[in-house]
Amino acid sequence: MISLAILLQTADNVGKMSIPNVAGQHLSFFELLIKGGVILIPIGILSLISIYLIAEKYFYIHNNTKVSAKLRADFKSTLQKGENEKAIAVLQTEKGAYSVIFGHAVKDFSLPAEEIEKELESVSNIEVAKIGKNLNYLGLIAGIAPMLGFIGTISGIIKIFYSISVTDNISIGVISAGLYEKMISSGTGLIVGVIAYSGYHLLNMIVDKFISTVEADAFDVLNIKKGRK
Repeated sequence: MISLAILLQTADNVGKMSIPNVAGQHLSFFELLIKGGVILIPIGILSLISIYLIAEKYFYIHNNTKVSAKLRADFKSTLQKGENEKAIAVLQTEKGAYSVIFGHAVKDFSLPAEEIEKELESVSNIEVAKIGKNLNYLGLIAGIAPMLGFIGTISGIIKIFYSISVTDNISIGVISAGLYEKMISSGTGLIVGVIAYSGYHLLNMIVDKFISTVEADAFDVLNIKKGRK
């Protein structure tokens, strides 16, 4: 939630930016954006997709990887006592991937430890895949958006030099005016890339933390099973 608030605050501050032009007047950030050219259309679409994916995946991942320390302790405690049904009931007090993963293991707790280990691994892989679904799109956007920005800049520079060759006008005003407009596409592409890149890695950190929790508790559960022999 904090990261989303920072993102929205940053967007608000960016929207209020203004840049002085040569006449002493000011251009708003959005007026300046318009000068970036058509390449800003796909970059703008990618920015909307990024923000949507970050928000949607954050809430989905948070809800599905959330597990309290109390549930973990109560679950392992009841399982240690041989109260399998009670252990399942404890898991059902919270919804999420953790309860699904260990619920499957406890239901088949009469199987050998090796079979339970395989089941834990299979169910964990399925649940983690569900949690991380569509995250790779953020990684893709993080690479594509800056490249689109550079394409827009290069295209603009080509047009500037073509105009110079046709008009034979190489004044600083002509060159700088064209350059600052075309560099907007690069800057915008980089901003979108940074947002997507940050979101991708922050969300993956949450998933990795959950995986570590599952692996640690799976080790404890298997030890409990082996101790019952």
